[in-house]
Amino acid sequence: MGPTISRRDFARLSAFGGAVFASGLWRGAEAATPAEEFYFVQLSDLHWGFEGPPNPEAKTTLRRAIAAVNAMASPPDFVVFTGDLTHTTDDDAERRRRMAEVKAIIADLNVKDVKFLAGEHDASLDWGAAFKEYFGATHYTFDHKGVHFIALDNVSDPGGKIGQEQLDWLAADLARQPKAKPVVVLTHRPLFDLYPQWDWATRDGAAAIEILLTHPKVTVFYGHIHQENHFMTGPIAHHSAKSLIFALPAPGSTPKRTPVAWDPAEPFRGLGYRSIEADPKTAAYELTEVGIKA
Repeated sequence: MGPTISRRDFARLSAFGGAVFASGLWRGAEAATPAEEFYFVQLSDLHWGFEGPPNPEAKTTLRRAIAAVNAMASPPDFVVFTGDLTHTTDDDAERRRRMAEVKAIIADLNVKDVKFLAGEHDASLDWGAAFKEYFGATHYTFDHKGVHFIALDNVSDPGGKIGQEQLDWLAADLARQPKAKPVVVLTHRPLFDLYPQWDWATRDGAAAIEILLTHPKVTVFYGHIHQENHFMTGPIAHHSAKSLIFALPAPGSTPKRTPVAWDPAEPFRGLGYRSIEADPKTAAYELTEVGIKA
């Protein structure tokens, strides 16, 4: 593994993504040593297979993002895709074809440690069956340099629930973790009620949050809403990521959840991904939002 990226290095990403900024969410008082810090990249809502006016460049956007990640001066420790890898289709064969295509494109990443989560477009029509064939389990855990990561599935159930079995699994997993250990939750839908009228919620998300509150150092990264959003439930910070296919309006700002119109003068506006620099010693995370270069 090469040296981890420093905060100064984030500025260099502007050459690949346009507007880049730190969101001011670094909460630690003293940085850990470089050997203890690490960073990863979050991409979300690729919707491979989508075609339409909201993104006439739908077949190139993902490849542009992958090229930008590959061009980083220091590679991330891993990359995570937080759901909706493919656009929904009722055709089982077409669903699998899209998954095979997007998996082949993602294989071009120079970073080989890649984590996948399902979105409702991937999983809700078959309870995640096709997703599991191509990308593996829909909920799991892993540990990295002092941080415990939990991938939750709140999309395979077409009712938008996590389900009691998985909630019990979550509680049992957290019970095994030291209280002082930082926990990062990766999921697709928001766990809190951001805007249920637009399906921007998890029906039993409150139960998951109650379990997560048993640990003092929890942060959640999710997708689904196609825009950056930051929210606190008690001490738990929730951060949504932008989409790589089209942006959506702010919660409740328009009568319908209609994609933001494509602007030829500013192509890829509102699209992007993020780098997350982690300091396990302080359970702090610095987020840098990276746009897609035209």
